Parts: sequence; structure tokens; C-alpha cells
Amino acid sequence: MRSGEFTHRYAQMMEILQKQNPSSWNDISALLTQFSENGPEIKKHNRENFLALVRNGLAFWTFDFGIDGVSIEIAKYAQCLQEILGREDPAEIHFIAGDFHPQADNVLKSDWLRHRINGANGWDKWDQGVWFKKLFYQEMPENSPISREMAVEIWNQAVGMVEELGSYLAGHEIALLIPVNVNSNPGNLVTGLSTVLVSELMGLYVLNSNHDFYWEGGKPVSERKPDEKAGPRDKFFHNSDNKAFFSFFKRIYPWNGRRWIQVNINQLQSKRLLSEGFPEDRVLEISTMVSEDFFRVYTPEEIRSVRSRMARILSNGNPEIQTIPVDSHLAALGTWMRNQQPLVCSASEGLSLDLVSDQIHYFLQPTRIIDRKRIEKDWELIGALLQHPPFREDFLANPERQILLHITGPAPIEHQADLESVLSAYQAVLAQEAAPIANRIFLAFSIGTEYHPSFEELNYQKLTIEDIYRLATVVVFPSQTEGRGLPIIESSAAGIPIICSRYQPEEIFAGVVGEDLPQELQIRYLPFPENDYSGPVIDEISRYLLDPTNRKDEIQHNREATRNRYSKQVMFSAFNDFLEKLRISN
Repeated sequence: MRSGEFTHRYAQMMEILQKQNPSSWNDISALLTQFSENGPEIKKHNRENFLALVRNGLAFWTFDFGIDGVSIEIAKYAQCLQEILGREDPAEIHFIAGDFHPQADNVLKSDWLRHRINGANGWDKWDQGVWFKKLFYQEMPENSPISREMAVEIWNQAVGMVEELGSYLAGHEIALLIPVNVNSNPGNLVTGLSTVLVSELMGLYVLNSNHDFYWEGGKPVSERKPDEKAGPRDKFFHNSDNKAFFSFFKRIYPWNGRRWIQVNINQLQSKRLLSEGFPEDRVLEISTMVSEDFFRVYTPEEIRSVRSRMARILSNGNPEIQTIPVDSHLAALGTWMRNQQPLVCSASEGLSLDLVSDQIHYFLQPTRIIDRKRIEKDWELIGALLQHPPFREDFLANPERQILLHITGPAPIEHQADLESVLSAYQAVLAQEAAPIANRIFLAFSIGTEYHPSFEELNYQKLTIEDIYRLATVVVFPSQTEGRGLPIIESSAAGIPIICSRYQPEEIFAGVVGEDLPQELQIRYLPFPENDYSGPVIDEISRYLLDPTNRKDEIQHNREATRNRYSKQVMFSAFNDFLEKLRISN
């Protein structure tokens, strides 16, 4: 586009939108058809001109940026595009979201531009969850007053958001928009609709990045088997009987635009889109990549340094970690949720934790605290280990031995009940032990924090994601559902054994560990014992914890398998392909 054309298209878009007055979901859907069929002309570009257009401005657009897996992956995508596009001139990369959490500083580079749009965050953080509840928890019968009211409300909110989003895109001459989960995981219907409107009316190229879809772990009640438990995303089907609403809903999740390509993180997602009529040449997949620093072998001194730095984070900069009784933490949990700070919980008052001790069985859960991660099962495993004779005998015989479960990610405000489940499971383990044992079992929360101001005076370097994995004796990952399962890949690259469940969909888990690949490319793992804590699996876990050297060969195997499958070069090749697909889209 020529300079000034962005501004013209923005003004034209707002003029069109302000003339519309839809009063139902069907009206909105009809407008989308009209805008799609009569949008700006798609111009042909040679590769050089297209790359110059994109280099001038591209933007990642999502609900919020923090320390979660999606934010980490977006940063990889941005780095990849920056290197591909910036070989001649620097590429201008923007990040647009409803919120930027402090932990985003650990993920996003300082030279990447940020812009916050009020109301663009999702779930309970979208206007305190008012509209999310009305759409996905409360009844909204077809042709009812509430259905018409919600259609008008969503449309009006979307026009307001398009005004701000479009203004920013036009002002920075952004030709390529990269929504991430905005049009696949419906945390905010307004952001999804706004993305469609601004892309169609301003003629933007869209690389639609999908990590999670609403149908993964979700279905209508009518399709659930008699003994089948509710899925974590069943809520999105709550008003599926409202055909006008659900038809519109499915249409924008995701949108099948002429300038859009769909980039999924696994084959099942792609198969689903293809079965629904998406063009085969515009449904693509992307793997992940791990940095070279993941593969570096840390010395014992470097591991002590990593633990020393994390100790300062967990102690708020103090020389010693003073713990908080779990009962006290639970009693004040509502306050802590609003202003989450790193801390360590313990069985009783007056305890301290030496994180640098080589006597700690260090269990690392490198995720946020949300229901589908099933973090409470970590405590079931630890409780079972404490009843397993070889492990228990060693723990009793060595009074310096301690157990720590460290959860690295924050707890989203809408997932307080899931955090309460984790804390209750911890209490249950403590309750089965006498004080001398219980007082050696700890639970840490670092909420994505990788730096503390005390680092300056101590001449400490900020921690990195590669450092975080080196804290652990073992990584635990009892997840129920995943779109990929990044901790399996990252722990394997770092040389840390992982205890993980065969999450759903099983095809995705099988793909991550490489079950259909040659043995040299398969990732080896310890299966999470689920509800069987008395069989050979618990014995194998116990043997590893009592003698970590007995998995030395497996650790080296996993490093090599991961390096061969998840290299930087693989992702670079993928993004070059995506750019070419966008260039020739029509």
C-alpha cells in the first residue's frame, strides 16, 4: 500500500461501520458477508515488494502478554520474523493486547513496540467477566430479547474496539496482522469480531495463529456420554441451540478470509478446519523451537547460581526464604490473588528453606495454575512417594532431605478455585505426616518472576527460561489436555527428566514424544502414574529421585532427539513458507 492509503482505508472503514445498525446475530453475519465480498482489492506483489510491505509494520494481537506458553511462543515467532525480514532493513514489530503483565518483560524484547487496548482481554478480565458469563453460562434462547440485546452489545463494543485498533494499525502502516488465539479460543467475542472487521475493511494480510480451539475439550451436553465428565471448554457450547448465535460464533472462530492463512500447532486442528471447508493451501502448521541455550550442559556451580537467584526472588530479596504456613496463605488468598507475589508455603510457622541445598527433591511444574493442568495431582504423586518404602526410608534416614513443588506460572484471577485445589491437596499430604516430616515439605510460587531488584547489588544476572528448568530434579506435567505440550520439549532439551500424563488428544501427545518416529527421534519420559501409585511406575520414579545418575543415557538421548526435531532452522523455514502463502493469497 502507498503511504496514506492506510489512513484512507481506516477513515473509509469507520464511515461504513457507523452507518450500520444490526439488531441480531443474523444481521451481523450478513454484514460480514457483505464486507468480505466487497473489501479492498487484493493486489499482487512480487516477493521483494511484499517483504518490504510487511517489514514496514507487522503486529501480534492477543488477549494479554505474560509468562504463559502462548506468550513465549509469540516471542519466538517475532524473533524469527525479525531475523527473516530484517536482513536488509530493520523490521518494525508491534504487540497489541488487552493487558501486558509485568512478567511480559521476561518474554518481549525492549525494542518491540507495545500498545494496550482497553477491553481486549478475555474471560473474567473482559469487563469483569460480565459479557463472557452472559454468552457462555446464562441462557440465551434464539430470537429472545436477551439474544438481540447481546448481539447489539457485542456489535457496539466491536465498533469501538475497531476504531482504536484500526487507528493504531493505520498510524503505523501495519500490513500484516497476526492474531494469536483471538479467533480460535473465544475469551472475548469482541476481539474476535473486531479482528474480522478490521482485516476485511482495511484489506490486511492475516496470519491467524491458533494454539487452542474452543472444541478441544468441549462439546454440547447432548453429545456427552452418560458417564463422561464435563470438558473444560463445554461452556462454549452452552448456547449452541441458539442457531443464529452459534452459526455466527463458528464462522469467526476462525474466520475463513481471502487474505487469511490458518497456522495451527498440530495436525488434528488442521484436519478439523479442512473438514469444514477451509482451503487446503491456507491451512498450515508450525512446530516450536528451542534455543541453543537449552542444550548447554550447566555445571554444578551454574545450577547453584540459578537456585541462589530464585531464592532471592522467593524471599523478596532477603538472604533467607521465610515460609508462610499454608493455612495462613489460604485464609488470605483473595488478597494475594489480586496482587500476586512470589512466596513459599510450609506446614507451620517459623520455617525456612535453603534452595541451594543438594538434599532437595525439586519438583518443577512449569505452567500457569489452571484446571486442565491438574496440578493437584502433583501432590498425589508426592504423597504416594512418601508412602513408597524405598523413598520413605531414605527420607526418614536423611533429616536434611526436603521436598519442594515449585509452580512457576501465575494463577489467572478466574482460576482461584484451581489454586485452592492445589493448596488443599498440599494440606492433605501434610496431614498424613507427623510434624518432623511435614515440616520438610514445601510449595513455592514464583508467578513468572525472573528478576528481583536485589540482583543489582549482588551482581546477579536475570534468570531465563533455560535457567528455570535447571532448578529441577524432575519436571512434573500431569496435564489433561494440551495443544502441544511445551514442557516435554523444553525439559528434554534441558536434560531434565519429565513425569507427564498422556494428555488429550492422545494423537497430540504421541506426536510431541514422536511415537511414530524412529527411536533416535523419540522423547523418553516417565509416565505419570495417575491413580495407580503402587505399581512399577512409582518404583521407577523413586529410583530416579534417589539416584538421578541412573537416567544419564536417557537425558543425552532426549537432548539429541529434541535438537534434531525442534531447531531454529525448522521454524525459519516454516515462516518463509507462511509469508509466501500470504503473498499469493487471493
